Amino acid sequence: MPLPEKALIARVRRLAKTSGAPGAQGLASAISSGIGDDCAVLRLPSSKNAGDDEILVTTDFSLEGIHFRRVWHSPEVVGHRCLTRGLSDVAAMGGTPVAAFLSLALPRTLAQVWIERFAKSLIGLAKRHGVVLAGGDTAESPDGILADIIVVGTVPKGRAILRSGARPGDRIFVSGELGCGVAALVEKMRGRKVRESDYLRHFYPEARLELGRALREQRLASAMIDMSDGLSTDLGHLCEESGVGAEIKADSIPRARVGRPAREVALDLALHGGDDYELLFTVRPGKHVPEKIAGVTVTEIGRITRSRKLGLRDATGFIRKLAPRGWEHFR
Repeated sequence: MPLPEKALIARVRRLAKTSGAPGAQGLASAISSGIGDDCAVLRLPSSKNAGDDEILVTTDFSLEGIHFRRVWHSPEVVGHRCLTRGLSDVAAMGGTPVAAFLSLALPRTLAQVWIERFAKSLIGLAKRHGVVLAGGDTAESPDGILADIIVVGTVPKGRAILRSGARPGDRIFVSGELGCGVAALVEKMRGRKVRESDYLRHFYPEARLELGRALREQRLASAMIDMSDGLSTDLGHLCEESGVGAEIKADSIPRARVGRPAREVALDLALHGGDDYELLFTVRPGKHVPEKIAGVTVTEIGRITRSRKLGLRDATGFIRKLAPRGWEHFR
């Protein structure tokens, strides 16, 4: 079995830093920011916009049995979520998506109608955001569907919002409400009624592109990450890249209400559930942050600390260690 996902990425990252052919330094200089953020940031000196923009590149798998199951997720849902994963990464950098590349590995027994419905949904979402499906690849899969989406975007030179910009004293914010992504699926699996709004938030999540750009344009966010793996895990990623720790308040975390009748999701789902595609960002002390940005509610949930530990403060003021228990492959 491979190393746990986090350790595996760290291992590849170390290998990438120590390897390289003669003359590769020139190519490396085109990488403004590489492994460790939601997107890589590239400088292309030969492009006509070299003085204005940098290129964002991100890639994400959607694997049958891991990210979706055909019995629960329609082709339209799989196509939408496949592209949303990449769009959300671009949002987390404060960028604008431009093009997408899709590689599909499909089992021989898969009906063509499934592929048509998947593609129409993905392309429809792409058009809505001004993204062109510019290429990709297809292959036969021995078992199950595999979709790999690459999204290319742009961001003004030197303005990409990285995970590494948080400093002690920064305030921590999240957008929207947390926990709905997993809670709505759990309700459906248990055969309970799911409200249309809950269904849409899990099965058709929306990347916070306008919010990400607003935070960049207003120079509010010092660091940012999208929450696809869960608050605890993604906060840990951001703190690790910034070399800091964090303390968040349990009663400040905006928890979604799910089901009929609507009930607030459990704190554990809000902390560790993932699949929300909201943005987590930090803001320097003293900066004013409105309650809504780009039409999205944002909530302050804690502070960045000098310690490299994560802590969760309860209503009594007691602080316990917050262990990252969101999604991690191979764990």
